[in-house]
Amino acid sequence: MNLLVAQAQQIEAPEIDYGAIAPLLIVLGAACISVLLEALLPKHQRWAVQLVLTLVTLVGAVGSLILYATSERPEQGVATLAGAIAVDSPALFLWATLLVLGFGSVLLIADRSVEPGGAFVAQAAIRPGTVQDRAQATKTGMQTEVFPLTLFALGGMMTFVASNDLLTMFIALEVLSLPLYLLCGLARRRRLLSQEAAVKYFLLGAFASAFFLYGVALLYGYAGSVKLSAIATAAGGTDRSDTLLFAGFGLLVVGLLFKAAVGPFHSWTPDVYQGAPTPITAFMAACTKVAAFGGILRVLTVAFENTQWEWRGVLYGVAVVSMVIGAILGLTQTDVKRMIAYSSVAHAGFLLIGSIALVPDGTGVSATMFYLLAYGFTTIAAFGVVSLVRNSDGEATHLSQWAGLAKRSPIVAATFTFLLLALAGIPLTSGFIGKFVVFSAAIEAGLMPLVVIALVASAVAAFFYLRVIVLMYFSDPAPDGPTVTVPGAFTTIAITLGAVVTLVLGLWPTFVLDWAGTGSFLS
Repeated sequence: MNLLVAQAQQIEAPEIDYGAIAPLLIVLGAACISVLLEALLPKHQRWAVQLVLTLVTLVGAVGSLILYATSERPEQGVATLAGAIAVDSPALFLWATLLVLGFGSVLLIADRSVEPGGAFVAQAAIRPGTVQDRAQATKTGMQTEVFPLTLFALGGMMTFVASNDLLTMFIALEVLSLPLYLLCGLARRRRLLSQEAAVKYFLLGAFASAFFLYGVALLYGYAGSVKLSAIATAAGGTDRSDTLLFAGFGLLVVGLLFKAAVGPFHSWTPDVYQGAPTPITAFMAACTKVAAFGGILRVLTVAFENTQWEWRGVLYGVAVVSMVIGAILGLTQTDVKRMIAYSSVAHAGFLLIGSIALVPDGTGVSATMFYLLAYGFTTIAAFGVVSLVRNSDGEATHLSQWAGLAKRSPIVAATFTFLLLALAGIPLTSGFIGKFVVFSAAIEAGLMPLVVIALVASAVAAFFYLRVIVLMYFSDPAPDGPTVTVPGAFTTIAITLGAVVTLVLGLWPTFVLDWAGTGSFLS
């Protein structure tokens, strides 16, 4: 008994910096409260209460983040929760990015005017194609379970980019992934396609998680720890076989590249982007990309920077494959959502270039984080526009249905044109600045051949963006073609916010670039 008491007295509770992790606690705490409200509130009150709670949570999290970022804090960052979470300058930037992109995504999710009753099905268990399934598509009540699921996914993403050890990173990966698997299968229209997308995403996601976890096990066997700093120390000099190190690294990176939709680990992307409800597609395309590349940057910079000469060539080849797949297969697509999906695969290749450009001044990291912010806002606005073009079956996403769209709705066509030009990297848009800073960092790191390949891929990818623009402006609309729905306030705000940020970052990117370049990952 005395021995047990003595052992208990030796166990010290971990120090917790509540100010540093306040944004994360606010999001996850609100997600738990949202679940309780979903169970206790009458159905007719849920939408308003859940929406207000979610938006207030995001605003409050941003406020607490700003308060902490502007207070006196260690310049190199702090490790809290027994060292499991590292709150450093890159983590704060990525948290802010996730919160503002999450705000825009929630506005699209909450809209009930574009699709009466919202984009989400009432009873997902009903078999697609049945009379009951067609009947529930006409209901106007919105399912509000999507709000707590979105908050949990967002909380998992925030934990993922700040994880200081691989075990915490794996738990965060599952917390962000499981809600997304559910959300992908809840489309009100095209139920079979939506459920197929959810199943594919779940099966491939579980497979990728197994790769990740097996890589963690091998790295633990090599370093004797799952902490990123301990792995870096062991990689710097140890008598253990490097086979465990690089085998573990390879399996770990496969899981990360899958979540980032980097080719050739992208097979889930076009099907899930097409089948998921469009607001969820926007959420995944923007926020999941930020979380995945935030994790990749932290792992490569903190744990494996000393061994970059061994793995850089492999990721060099992966970046080339991703850009080629995205650019070439994007040319063959006839569906707008699938086209943007392959566009995201090409952009993932560009982002990977910045991730492997580990130059001493950290410009590769800051350039990649700027690119993530710019791409996220453009993508949310683009999918917001896609949700407006509709026919009797729901969204009209086939390219032939977009013919002559400029004659039906000049404002929508002009907005989508601007967003496509930003994705193509045309000057005066955030897309141009993002590519410029990433390619500049790569040249500084001695990756000139990779930059040349990226420029060729960008030119090829620009063709399928321009094809849509030509189709909208220089083709005649079909008499029975789709209509452009007048967006509600939430969708209008989301699209406007995305377009304005895309323009502002293209004209005045200095502030965001300076913020992204302050500080480095805590090691």
